[in-house]
Amino acid sequence: MTPQTAKRINIAGLAITLFTLFCAIIWAFPIYWGIISSLKPEDEVIRPYIELWPDTLTFQHYWFALTETQIGKWYINSIATAVGVTILTVSTSMFVGYAISQLRFPLRQPLYWLILASFMVPTQTLIINHFVLIANMGLLNTWAGIILPQLIHPVAIIVYKQFFDQVPRDFREAAVMDNAGEFRVLFKVYMPMNWGVTTALSIVTFIWSWNAFLWPFLAVTKTEMMTITVGITQVNDAFGVYYARQLSAAVLAGFPVALAYLLFQRRVTQAITLSAGIKG
Repeated sequence: MTPQTAKRINIAGLAITLFTLFCAIIWAFPIYWGIISSLKPEDEVIRPYIELWPDTLTFQHYWFALTETQIGKWYINSIATAVGVTILTVSTSMFVGYAISQLRFPLRQPLYWLILASFMVPTQTLIINHFVLIANMGLLNTWAGIILPQLIHPVAIIVYKQFFDQVPRDFREAAVMDNAGEFRVLFKVYMPMNWGVTTALSIVTFIWSWNAFLWPFLAVTKTEMMTITVGITQVNDAFGVYYARQLSAAVLAGFPVALAYLLFQRRVTQAITLSAGIKG
Protein backbone atom coordinates (compact mmCIF):
# COMPACT_ATOMS: atom_id res chain seq x y z
CA MET A 1 0.00 0.00 0.00
CA THR A 2 1.45 3.32 -1.04
CA PRO A 3 1.52 6.33 1.33
CA GLN A 4 -0.96 8.17 -0.91
CA THR A 5 -3.42 5.28 -0.77
CA ALA A 6 -3.05 5.05 3.00
CA LYS A 7 -3.65 8.79 3.28
CA ARG A 8 -6.83 8.54 1.20
CA ILE A 9 -8.07 5.67 3.38
CA ASN A 10 -7.36 7.68 6.55
CA ILE A 11 -9.27 10.67 5.16
CA ALA A 12 -12.21 8.45 4.20
CA GLY A 13 -12.18 6.85 7.65
CA LEU A 14 -12.14 10.26 9.31
CA ALA A 15 -15.04 11.43 7.16
CA ILE A 16 -17.08 8.32 8.03
CA THR A 17 -16.26 8.77 11.72
CA LEU A 18 -17.35 12.43 11.69
CA PHE A 19 -20.55 11.57 9.83
CA THR A 20 -21.31 8.78 12.32
CA LEU A 21 -20.67 11.16 15.22
CA PHE A 22 -23.00 13.72 13.65
CA CYS A 23 -25.76 11.11 13.27
CA ALA A 24 -25.23 9.99 16.87
CA ILE A 25 -25.61 13.55 18.13
CA ILE A 26 -28.84 13.99 16.16
CA TRP A 27 -30.17 10.68 17.51
CA ALA A 28 -29.20 11.45 21.12
CA PHE A 29 -30.39 15.08 21.19
CA PRO A 30 -34.08 14.29 21.94
CA ILE A 31 -32.98 12.13 24.88
CA TYR A 32 -30.73 14.90 26.15
CA TRP A 33 -33.49 17.48 25.65
CA GLY A 34 -35.99 15.35 27.58
CA ILE A 35 -33.65 14.83 30.53
CA ILE A 36 -32.60 18.49 30.67
CA SER A 37 -36.21 19.68 30.38
CA SER A 38 -37.20 17.44 33.30
CA LEU A 39 -34.64 19.31 35.42
CA LYS A 40 -36.05 22.75 34.58
CA PRO A 41 -38.80 24.70 36.36
CA GLU A 42 -42.02 24.61 34.37
CA ASP A 43 -41.78 28.26 33.34
CA GLU A 44 -38.41 27.56 31.68
CA VAL A 45 -39.77 24.55 29.79
CA ILE A 46 -42.50 26.55 28.06
CA ARG A 47 -40.24 29.40 26.98
CA PRO A 48 -40.48 30.04 23.20
CA TYR A 49 -36.75 29.67 22.62
CA ILE A 50 -34.22 26.85 23.05
CA GLU A 51 -32.03 26.64 26.12
CA LEU A 52 -29.51 23.80 26.17
CA TRP A 53 -28.97 24.12 29.92
CA PRO A 54 -31.44 25.19 32.64
CA ASP A 55 -31.03 28.51 34.39
CA THR A 56 -32.27 26.84 37.58
CA LEU A 57 -31.58 23.16 38.18
CA THR A 58 -34.38 21.44 40.10
CA PHE A 59 -35.39 17.89 41.02
CA GLN A 60 -38.87 18.84 42.20
CA HIS A 61 -40.54 17.09 39.27
CA TYR A 62 -38.83 13.80 40.09
CA TRP A 63 -39.85 14.23 43.72
CA PHE A 64 -43.43 14.83 42.61
CA ALA A 65 -43.41 11.71 40.42
CA LEU A 66 -41.98 9.58 43.22
CA THR A 67 -44.18 10.87 46.05
CA GLU A 68 -47.42 12.17 44.51
CA THR A 69 -48.13 9.40 41.98
CA GLN A 70 -48.51 5.63 42.09
CA ILE A 71 -45.24 5.07 40.26
CA GLY A 72 -44.21 2.37 42.75
CA LYS A 73 -47.24 0.27 41.82
CA TRP A 74 -46.65 0.99 38.14
CA TYR A 75 -43.09 -0.29 38.49
CA ILE A 76 -44.33 -3.46 40.19
CA ASN A 77 -46.93 -4.02 37.46
CA SER A 78 -44.34 -3.52 34.73
CA ILE A 79 -41.82 -5.83 36.39
CA ALA A 80 -44.43 -8.54 36.99
CA THR A 81 -45.87 -8.42 33.47
CA ALA A 82 -42.49 -8.09 31.73
CA VAL A 83 -41.03 -11.01 33.71
CA GLY A 84 -44.16 -13.07 33.05
CA VAL A 85 -44.07 -12.35 29.31
CA THR A 86 -40.35 -13.13 29.17
CA ILE A 87 -40.55 -16.44 31.02
CA LEU A 88 -43.62 -17.70 29.14
CA THR A 89 -42.40 -16.51 25.73
CA VAL A 90 -38.92 -17.96 26.03
CA SER A 91 -40.06 -21.26 27.55
CA THR A 92 -42.89 -21.90 25.06
CA SER A 93 -40.70 -20.82 22.12
CA MET A 94 -38.00 -23.19 23.31
CA PHE A 95 -40.41 -26.15 23.46
CA VAL A 96 -42.04 -25.36 20.12
CA GLY A 97 -38.69 -24.76 18.42
CA TYR A 98 -37.35 -28.07 19.75
CA ALA A 99 -40.46 -29.98 18.68
CA ILE A 100 -40.39 -28.61 15.13
CA SER A 101 -36.65 -29.13 14.84
CA GLN A 102 -36.17 -32.58 16.39
CA LEU A 103 -39.50 -34.40 16.59
CA ARG A 104 -41.49 -35.97 13.81
CA PHE A 105 -45.28 -35.62 14.10
CA PRO A 106 -48.26 -35.05 11.77
CA LEU A 107 -48.64 -31.55 10.31
CA ARG A 108 -45.18 -30.58 11.53
CA GLN A 109 -44.25 -28.77 8.32
CA PRO A 110 -47.58 -26.93 7.94
CA LEU A 111 -47.20 -25.75 11.54
CA TYR A 112 -43.80 -24.31 10.73
CA TRP A 113 -45.20 -22.60 7.62
CA LEU A 114 -47.98 -21.13 9.76
CA ILE A 115 -45.42 -19.69 12.16
CA LEU A 116 -43.48 -18.20 9.26
CA ALA A 117 -46.69 -16.75 7.80
CA SER A 118 -47.48 -15.04 11.10
CA PHE A 119 -44.72 -12.54 10.27
CA MET A 120 -47.07 -11.06 7.68
CA VAL A 121 -49.75 -10.28 10.30
CA PRO A 122 -49.05 -7.07 12.27
CA THR A 123 -49.80 -7.47 15.96
CA GLN A 124 -51.91 -4.31 15.89
CA THR A 125 -54.46 -6.00 13.59
CA LEU A 126 -55.23 -8.49 16.37
CA ILE A 127 -55.97 -5.85 19.01
CA ILE A 128 -59.78 -5.99 18.65
CA ASN A 129 -59.84 -9.80 18.81
CA HIS A 130 -57.56 -9.75 21.84
CA PHE A 131 -59.68 -7.17 23.61
CA VAL A 132 -62.92 -9.09 23.01
CA LEU A 133 -61.38 -12.38 24.19
CA ILE A 134 -59.78 -10.87 27.30
CA ALA A 135 -62.98 -9.00 28.16
CA ASN A 136 -65.11 -12.16 27.77
CA MET A 137 -62.66 -14.04 30.00
CA GLY A 138 -62.94 -11.34 32.66
CA LEU A 139 -59.22 -10.58 32.58
CA LEU A 140 -59.29 -6.84 31.99
CA ASN A 141 -57.38 -4.91 34.66
CA THR A 142 -55.35 -7.99 35.59
CA TRP A 143 -51.75 -9.05 35.07
CA ALA A 144 -52.92 -12.09 33.11
CA GLY A 145 -54.92 -9.86 30.79
CA ILE A 146 -51.80 -7.81 30.06
CA ILE A 147 -49.50 -10.81 29.65
CA LEU A 148 -51.43 -13.30 27.53
CA PRO A 149 -51.83 -11.26 24.28
CA GLN A 150 -48.13 -10.36 24.38
CA LEU A 151 -46.95 -13.96 24.07
CA ILE A 152 -46.95 -13.98 20.25
CA HIS A 153 -43.25 -13.99 19.26
CA PRO A 154 -42.73 -16.24 16.23
CA VAL A 155 -39.18 -14.96 15.77
CA ALA A 156 -38.13 -16.60 19.05
CA ILE A 157 -39.47 -19.96 17.86
CA ILE A 158 -37.61 -19.69 14.58
CA VAL A 159 -34.36 -18.66 16.28
CA TYR A 160 -34.56 -21.68 18.57
CA LYS A 161 -35.38 -24.00 15.68
CA GLN A 162 -32.41 -22.83 13.67
CA PHE A 163 -30.01 -23.33 16.57
CA PHE A 164 -31.43 -26.73 17.40
CA ASP A 165 -31.03 -27.68 13.73
CA GLN A 166 -27.32 -26.83 13.96
CA VAL A 167 -26.67 -29.26 16.82
CA PRO A 168 -25.21 -32.52 15.41
CA ARG A 169 -27.68 -35.39 15.49
CA ASP A 170 -25.05 -37.60 17.09
CA PHE A 171 -25.62 -35.89 20.46
CA ARG A 172 -29.34 -36.67 20.37
CA GLU A 173 -28.82 -40.24 19.24
CA ALA A 174 -26.30 -40.86 22.03
CA ALA A 175 -28.72 -39.46 24.63
CA VAL A 176 -31.60 -41.56 23.28
CA MET A 177 -29.42 -44.69 23.42
CA ASP A 178 -28.93 -43.92 27.14
CA ASN A 179 -32.73 -44.02 27.53
CA ALA A 180 -33.01 -40.24 27.93
CA GLY A 181 -36.49 -38.80 27.44
CA GLU A 182 -37.23 -35.75 25.32
CA PHE A 183 -37.16 -33.35 28.27
CA ARG A 184 -33.81 -34.69 29.38
CA VAL A 185 -32.42 -34.47 25.85
CA LEU A 186 -33.62 -30.88 25.61
CA PHE A 187 -32.29 -29.66 28.97
CA LYS A 188 -29.15 -31.80 29.22
CA VAL A 189 -27.97 -31.78 25.61
CA TYR A 190 -29.45 -28.93 23.59
CA MET A 191 -29.99 -26.12 26.09
CA PRO A 192 -26.42 -26.06 27.50
CA MET A 193 -25.25 -25.32 23.95
CA ASN A 194 -27.75 -22.47 23.52
CA TRP A 195 -27.75 -20.54 26.79
CA GLY A 196 -26.32 -17.53 24.99
CA VAL A 197 -29.30 -17.45 22.64
CA THR A 198 -31.73 -17.89 25.53
CA THR A 199 -30.13 -15.04 27.44
CA ALA A 200 -30.21 -12.72 24.45
CA LEU A 201 -33.85 -13.50 23.64
CA SER A 202 -34.83 -13.07 27.30
CA ILE A 203 -33.27 -9.62 27.54
CA VAL A 204 -34.82 -8.37 24.31
CA THR A 205 -38.24 -9.83 25.18
CA PHE A 206 -38.12 -8.19 28.62
CA ILE A 207 -37.24 -4.80 27.11
CA TRP A 208 -39.95 -5.14 24.46
CA SER A 209 -42.57 -6.04 27.06
CA TRP A 210 -41.49 -3.25 29.41
CA ASN A 211 -41.83 -0.68 26.60
CA ALA A 212 -45.20 -1.99 25.38
CA PHE A 213 -47.87 0.70 25.45
CA LEU A 214 -50.82 0.03 23.11
CA TRP A 215 -52.12 -3.21 24.61
CA PRO A 216 -51.56 -2.30 28.31
CA PHE A 217 -53.27 1.03 27.56
CA LEU A 218 -56.36 -0.78 26.24
CA ALA A 219 -56.41 -3.64 28.76
CA VAL A 220 -56.15 -1.52 31.92
CA THR A 221 -58.45 1.26 33.10
CA LYS A 222 -57.66 1.25 36.82
CA THR A 223 -54.79 3.55 37.75
CA GLU A 224 -53.33 1.12 40.30
CA MET A 225 -53.09 -1.65 37.67
CA MET A 226 -51.33 0.40 35.00
CA THR A 227 -47.84 -0.38 33.82
CA ILE A 228 -45.20 2.34 33.95
CA THR A 229 -45.53 3.23 30.26
CA VAL A 230 -49.25 3.83 30.66
CA GLY A 231 -49.06 5.29 34.15
CA ILE A 232 -46.82 8.16 33.15
CA THR A 233 -49.69 9.55 31.08
CA GLN A 234 -51.47 10.17 34.41
CA VAL A 235 -48.74 12.47 35.72
CA ASN A 236 -50.63 15.68 35.15
CA ASP A 237 -52.47 18.33 37.11
CA ALA A 238 -56.08 19.45 37.42
CA PHE A 239 -55.07 22.83 36.03
CA GLY A 240 -53.40 21.53 32.88
CA VAL A 241 -50.40 19.67 31.51
CA TYR A 242 -47.04 20.01 33.26
CA TYR A 243 -44.48 19.00 30.68
CA ALA A 244 -41.53 18.79 33.07
CA ARG A 245 -43.44 16.41 35.34
CA GLN A 246 -44.35 14.14 32.45
CA LEU A 247 -40.78 14.18 31.18
CA SER A 248 -39.44 13.29 34.62
CA ALA A 249 -41.86 10.36 34.79
CA ALA A 250 -40.82 9.30 31.29
CA VAL A 251 -37.15 9.36 32.32
CA LEU A 252 -37.95 7.21 35.37
CA ALA A 253 -39.89 4.81 33.14
CA GLY A 254 -37.06 4.44 30.66
CA PHE A 255 -34.23 4.20 33.18
CA PRO A 256 -34.53 0.42 33.92
CA VAL A 257 -34.43 -0.61 30.26
CA ALA A 258 -31.62 1.83 29.52
CA LEU A 259 -29.65 0.32 32.40
CA ALA A 260 -30.42 -3.21 31.19
CA TYR A 261 -29.24 -2.32 27.71
CA LEU A 262 -25.98 -0.85 29.02
CA LEU A 263 -25.30 -3.90 31.17
CA PHE A 264 -26.23 -6.48 28.52
CA GLN A 265 -25.40 -4.58 25.34
CA ARG A 266 -23.58 -7.48 23.70
CA ARG A 267 -26.47 -9.89 24.29
CA VAL A 268 -29.03 -7.36 23.07
CA THR A 269 -27.02 -6.77 19.90
CA GLN A 270 -26.77 -10.53 19.38
CA ALA A 271 -30.53 -10.97 19.68
CA ILE A 272 -31.27 -8.08 17.33
CA THR A 273 -28.83 -9.54 14.80
CA LEU A 274 -30.52 -12.93 15.08
CA SER A 275 -33.98 -11.40 14.65
CA ALA A 276 -32.87 -9.30 11.68
CA GLY A 277 -31.32 -12.37 10.07
CA ILE A 278 -34.54 -14.33 10.46
CA LYS A 279 -36.77 -11.56 9.11
CA GLY A 280 -34.38 -10.86 6.26
